[in-house]
Amino acid sequence: MKRLPITTWSVFSILVLTIGATWIWLSVIPLSSTTQGDIPAPQEGFLAPDFRLAPFGREGYTLSELRGQPVLINFWASWCPPCRSEMPAIQKVYEEFQDQGFVVLAVNSTHQDNLGDAITFAQIRKLTFPILLDKDGSVSDLYEVRSLPTTFFVDPQGIIQEVVIGGPMSEALLQIRVEQLMEQSP
Repeated sequence: MKRLPITTWSVFSILVLTIGATWIWLSVIPLSSTTQGDIPAPQEGFLAPDFRLAPFGREGYTLSELRGQPVLINFWASWCPPCRSEMPAIQKVYEEFQDQGFVVLAVNSTHQDNLGDAITFAQIRKLTFPILLDKDGSVSDLYEVRSLPTTFFVDPQGIIQEVVIGGPMSEALLQIRVEQLMEQSP
């Protein structure tokens, strides 16, 4: 068997690499033509799945109707220690930014909680943001909530910017994340 000179292998290798690089460059899909952000999915960079839930005996909220406003969606239960710990910080940040259009939707996992305990908890803590009731767990399932608390930071365009699983979140973290969302407001 005859061996090719080293220079022939070098030329052949360069040719293969050039053709491969050209193929990769030509087959790249521009980011603007992808569906990221346009389809609902409970993860960062995607449209927050739409839902409608009602608070204690009042008119319900539909997430898509809040477009144009930054939204924090917090899944919680009254028996959950980290949930209980972070609620005062959420309340304080809500009070600071609510006049600028910031919305908090506290989704009580009522299917895992006692409704009376949830109501009492909200009243004792003097929570002024909407406490929504996920009685059958459908919204928790839609958002694939596996741990409480779970918090979604949604920008004014309805895109999830961050998901925080577990807690408690500090007031400083909440402040920074909400300020980032507020910067994206129209």
